[in-house]
Amino acid sequence: MSVLRTHHRLLIGMLAFIVAAAAARIIAFTSDTLVTVGSPTSPFSQNKQNEPAIAVDANHPTILVAGANDNIDMEACNAGDDTTCPFTDGVGVSGVYFSFDSGTTWTQPRYTGWSARDCLGAPGPDPGCTAHVGPIGTLPWYYENGLVSDGDPGLAFGPKPGPNGFSWANGSRLYYANLTSNFSADRDEAAFKGAEALAVSRTDDVFGAAAGNMNAWMPPVIVSKQNAVLFEDKEQVWADNAASSPFFGNVYVCSAAFRSNSQGLASPVPILVATSDDGGDTWTTRQITEAATNNQQGSRSGCTIRCGSRRRVS
Repeated sequence: MSVLRTHHRLLIGMLAFIVAAAAARIIAFTSDTLVTVGSPTSPFSQNKQNEPAIAVDANHPTILVAGANDNIDMEACNAGDDTTCPFTDGVGVSGVYFSFDSGTTWTQPRYTGWSARDCLGAPGPDPGCTAHVGPIGTLPWYYENGLVSDGDPGLAFGPKPGPNGFSWANGSRLYYANLTSNFSADRDEAAFKGAEALAVSRTDDVFGAAAGNMNAWMPPVIVSKQNAVLFEDKEQVWADNAASSPFFGNVYVCSAAFRSNSQGLASPVPILVATSDDGGDTWTTRQITEAATNNQQGSRSGCTIRCGSRRRVS
């Protein structure tokens, strides 16, 4: 009996240890980690972020890059008219954040572009201030190319192209897809036709990009095939990262294309897929659903795209 009681006590002790260890692991993995470490806690709306997205480098899984709609560079609500809290014309909102330790710590870089982050104002009447070239916490090279980064982030890692094609041995390429508008309201100075386009930013040097080196980023590329009535929205990006795939390295961006408004009778909103086989330099777009949005065809306003390890893109 004493032997049985001893085994019984050992079993209880082991179970208690296992439960305690499991609880410790749960506690360890349920604590939150701040990603937007460079954003202020006030004022509003500079402290506001939404619609986050994240990508993991399959070739280096400790490397994570996140994106979000980030108002860090907007004027504060007290700037100018205190009864309004506007978006500042020309100021981008596509924030980006880097982690090199599986998400334990994060870096939020600072670049240069069109900024109003120092337009803080004061309660009561004040003249406000004007946006200008200054520090930004969003994707670089938009202002310099006559564009504004308008958020809705989608991120993906793929293999970097090289002289012999795509290979993980060449390194990794980060793709950051987002909406973009024209910086200038003057039609003669527009970078593209239409109200809203899709753009993709790319970097092969995430360490440089995280350190605030603008030159680590390539200039944004307009992905969508634009026309005067097109408003692109709700895009997602993916890179074929399986070396066994015959389309290894291809990049895909899907989106909802709001083409016009027919008083709600047949508003054309097809889903489009843009494909690049040269690392994002050039893109080919095809429509994959009906254009009409009505009771017969149904409605759609977003998409997601992924690749299988062989030939399938879904």
